[in-house]
Amino acid sequence: MGISDFADSLARRVEGVGASVSEALFEPVIRLGVTGLSRAGKTVFITSLVANLLDRGRMPALSGAAQIRAAFLQPQPDDTVPRFDYESHLAALTGSAPHWPEGTRAISELRLSFRVAPSGFLGGVRGLRTVHLDIVDYPGEWLLDLGLMDKTFAQWSEGALSRLASRPRGDDYLARLAAADLGAPFGEPAAKALAEPFTAHLQAAREAGFSDCSPGRFLLPGEMAGSPVLTFAPIPPGDYPRGSLGREMERRFDAYKREVVRPFFRDHFARIDRQVVLVDVLGAIHAGPAALEDLRQSMAGILAAFRPGTAGFLAGLLGARRVEKILFAATKADHLHHSQHARLTAITEALLREARDRADFAGAKTQAMAIAALRATTEETLTHDGRDLPAVRGRLLDGRNAALYPGELPADPAQLLAPARGGAQHWLDEDYAIMGFAPAAVQLRPGDGPPHIRLDRAAEFLIGDKL
Repeated sequence: MGISDFADSLARRVEGVGASVSEALFEPVIRLGVTGLSRAGKTVFITSLVANLLDRGRMPALSGAAQIRAAFLQPQPDDTVPRFDYESHLAALTGSAPHWPEGTRAISELRLSFRVAPSGFLGGVRGLRTVHLDIVDYPGEWLLDLGLMDKTFAQWSEGALSRLASRPRGDDYLARLAAADLGAPFGEPAAKALAEPFTAHLQAAREAGFSDCSPGRFLLPGEMAGSPVLTFAPIPPGDYPRGSLGREMERRFDAYKREVVRPFFRDHFARIDRQVVLVDVLGAIHAGPAALEDLRQSMAGILAAFRPGTAGFLAGLLGARRVEKILFAATKADHLHHSQHARLTAITEALLREARDRADFAGAKTQAMAIAALRATTEETLTHDGRDLPAVRGRLLDGRNAALYPGELPADPAQLLAPARGGAQHWLDEDYAIMGFAPAAVQLRPGDGPPHIRLDRAAEFLIGDKL
């Protein structure tokens, strides 16, 4: 570490000590990270959570709700981070023509503050106190990148190349790689000729339901689109000469870790103390065994980046924060009849067993549950071939109204996880249907937030102890 790096690190620690002391002694701050892979519902989760914390009529399981005397939005404390566009997203979900808002494409933040009455025997002595909830929204694809920090270019390339043959458009990249002269002098057109088909492969894999599609910024480049730090690709191991295409691929991978991944961890991720990971388990099941196994491995790898465990009071003041609670939430529970929610939760718990065990062992509290941040369906019973089928009904994305019986999830999660681990290409018993429902039209009564499934229980686990 250079002198300038050391000075920067020391300055950050001094600033962190001051902020932490202020938070601990006067107005505590809960930094809640919200992430999940593409289409898991991060934007909808945050919007509905904030709306239901502002108007708590649908939050009976949030034990501290009775102590909240006022809740209000404030400017977020980080001046350089975009504000989460809560008002526009809420209007999209609850307006006269409800529709799903645009998904997360970059980091954003929102501060929700509470005026809380103390409870217990000090309730009559102490006045109202202020508790801040800073919600940090960031793409799950970026979270996967944190696993790159401990890998060399050769290790990353080996893993990426091993997956290409079995994933969409992987053959296109392998053909381009076979034609490349990695030992030739570097030229930018040659680098693009590899990076572009590799990026196309990552995009196709994500569309097909796969989870591990890192590097994540290749999918959400933002202002970095076309930059050298996003123009590299995996190659076979070799001793490539200085100035060659192969050597430049390795240099750019190292620059990606240094210039993209490390600043995100330092400036945002390492400051989070509560985390919710949204998981589209139903989407992975629908995509097939390979997608479900890829999701399991991705979730296990994600947890390694969390630094889970409980920081003591002094350690917290000194900046050694740890993620204290992690919620793994299987979204889109409203796509199932409530009679199957327990099975979805059990599958999620089994799917994330490896990840949860790591966190529990380190001292962090974890929980898995099936939720719908915004309920888009109603339940009904269909009759087919003399059988009563528990179904859901809602408005499809094309405007039609339809009822869906998605198939019955197995009572034993191993019936899904075993073939997924074993490399099965298809489910043996049946396929699991899924539909794209649009938000339902709602008329909110005063004091009520948008309808949901177990969002109050999720909030209780994540922040209830602070209220």
